[in-house]
Amino acid sequence: MSKYYVFFTRNILPQPNVASLVQVAHSANAAANLGYPAVLVYIRKGWKAFNPVDWFHPFQPRKPDAKLAQIYNIQEQLKIAYLPMPWPIDLLNSKWTSSSTIVSKYYLPIHLLKSTKIVHTRDWNFVKAAIKHGIPAIYEQHHHEDKKFEPEVVNNPLFQIAVTVADTVRYSMIQNGMPAEKVIMLHNGFNQLFLVRQTEAAENWRQRLLAGGRQYLAVYAGGLYPFKGVDMLVDVARVLPEVQFAIAGGDSSQVTAYQQLATDKQVKNINFLGYLPQNQLPSLLQAADVLTHPHCQTEAATFTSPLKFFDYMASGTPIVATEIASLMEFKSGNIAAIWCEPDNPHKFAQSIRDSLAKYPRRSEGYAETLGFVKQFSWENRIERILSYVDEEVRSQIIH
Repeated sequence: MSKYYVFFTRNILPQPNVASLVQVAHSANAAANLGYPAVLVYIRKGWKAFNPVDWFHPFQPRKPDAKLAQIYNIQEQLKIAYLPMPWPIDLLNSKWTSSSTIVSKYYLPIHLLKSTKIVHTRDWNFVKAAIKHGIPAIYEQHHHEDKKFEPEVVNNPLFQIAVTVADTVRYSMIQNGMPAEKVIMLHNGFNQLFLVRQTEAAENWRQRLLAGGRQYLAVYAGGLYPFKGVDMLVDVARVLPEVQFAIAGGDSSQVTAYQQLATDKQVKNINFLGYLPQNQLPSLLQAADVLTHPHCQTEAATFTSPLKFFDYMASGTPIVATEIASLMEFKSGNIAAIWCEPDNPHKFAQSIRDSLAKYPRRSEGYAETLGFVKQFSWENRIERILSYVDEEVRSQIIH
């Protein structure tokens, strides 16, 4: 019987605008690309969860459907499996009817145990359940949380390693009981498909977006939140009427709100594209003359993972980024980038002008940036994580 490398999330997939789920899907995809028998396991609710056959035989690894593969840029090596959670699970605030209880008390010991060699998850309850049943576990935590880590769990030999994306979060995890030698800081990564040149699709974006005789395209791709600097970008666009701005991301209500903000400020050179699936982002990023990373100087700036920054670098397009703590280590990197103090729209606008002058658009991308970013692939990240896993466990994951 095959023994799988199980990536588990107690969420419904797909959820296009949730960055944490992009991270989970890309991690599982990378492990599969490396030849590990990876399975992305997630929750299914709604009418699709009412098939009794799935309740009694839920763990059926299969190829992802086209929608899931498109949204997360999943390649064909990865398998998926969903655990049905029919009504009334999670309807009441009771541990006995919660999906966490159903997973740890039913699905894991009865259906996943015999086929699982190791689990990799951001769900602490799932980690505890896995170790209780003799399964080695890798835990990820990317934000500050108040929970205390149980000594009997973190000191168990089956608990392999905890991974976070910021030193500040690593420190708080240690303060909450995680042994220092069992927690590492590793950046997130980028999907290797972002490196593939999409010249024709990029040119199509330019023809679609450039308007009013403008020749320069500035792109932002990410969450539509004030702390991400999106409000500031509206002000920057007003200062640079000769540049066309395109903003990708956000749900319909966020897009509508920002469109209204731009209208109120009489900014006419900015387009809000809404959410784009992962497979459309590489060509948009490659279409730009400059990519904008205007993150504000907030508490989030101390632990924000450079997920978007890596995607930007993988496009080879010049970048203008604010000098926030989580990006500072890349300032000395050999990349085509201009750096700017946060929360200053006029200086950010000048930095865009400087980038357009110093780094004219290259359809093939800037070689120095493309070379630098390769070290941050999701595949390299998985290899680094597995280097902390016991050799006996690694050797037993069937390739």
